[in-house]
Amino acid sequence: MTETTIRSADESDADRLTELMQASSAYQGAYFAMIEGYRVRPDYLARHVVRMAVDTADDRLLGFYGLIREPAELDLMFVADEAQGLGIGRKLIADMLDRAREAGIASVKVVSHPPAERFYLKVGAVRTGTRPPQPKTPWEQPELHFTVR
Repeated sequence: MTETTIRSADESDADRLTELMQASSAYQGAYFAMIEGYRVRPDYLARHVVRMAVDTADDRLLGFYGLIREPAELDLMFVADEAQGLGIGRKLIADMLDRAREAGIASVKVVSHPPAERFYLKVGAVRTGTRPPQPKTPWEQPELHFTVR
């Protein structure tokens, strides 16, 4: 298994975070509308908690998340296709919960990509509702919450 380090993203990481997100096979086909044209920009990195999992040996990006502090929401969560099934997502969620706890956040909302709902449930989220269709997402999306302990 790959040795992984989770660290804060900085401005110099913005392009590679965007590249990982845009390359995600989970967002191909109809789901591409969710991320089409979206870029992780330096101002996003400055405003939110953005942490990334990298291979310790070569600094290869394995995944990342973006946590909005107020109101608390897991805004972005991506794991590289080649890193799926290696536990990277679980490590990122654990790190996100640690950061939320440190910030005094009691609950973190997730509006999930529909195929990712099972993952969030497995790592401790609870489904709390459904977000109705939106212009870029013409389907219902599961809403979940993590309780930060």
